[in-house]
Amino acid sequence: MPRPADFNSARLWGIAIADTRVPGHEAAQVEIAWTQLSCRVNGKNLVLNDDLGRVAGGLYVRHPWFGGHDYHEPMPSTYDEAEHATVIRVGGRTDRIWHFWSPSPRAALPPGTLEGCTVKARVKISPGALLQIGFDYWRNSTVGYGSSGNNHEAGVSNWYFPSSKWQEATFTDIGGPQF
Repeated sequence: MPRPADFNSARLWGIAIADTRVPGHEAAQVEIAWTQLSCRVNGKNLVLNDDLGRVAGGLYVRHPWFGGHDYHEPMPSTYDEAEHATVIRVGGRTDRIWHFWSPSPRAALPPGTLEGCTVKARVKISPGALLQIGFDYWRNSTVGYGSSGNNHEAGVSNWYFPSSKWQEATFTDIGGPQF
């Protein structure tokens, strides 16, 4: 979705859930080694956030999706020193959406002609887990979340599926809707 004209900031985010259709989903986990938000302004790609191995986040109601409000519990995670990655064990709470975002301050968009932004995350998804990544445009870099429309979802990727290898999850709004 296009950025509203009076929205001048952006934040990347992701969601992970347990795929309860898969036997053994109780052991499902997602590892997040890196997240990045970049925007294309005046024909140049500019990195706004580049975070290694850390994310912030919360556990949100899964049924109904996000529970229709901003209530959430703290998101438990561990840090794997060997992989330099945050580990979220989604199989431990199959009743929740594991919603994470960049731990860096919300980034202000650079001045100029914005073509759009791209989010990327280096992730390892175990069997029984699913992941999406996206981002929101915000009115500014300090406004709080609220029912007054302070943020606007730019869009979200398709689901990423389990793999024994690291993969790069990506979403962009450059060039219009991506399906």
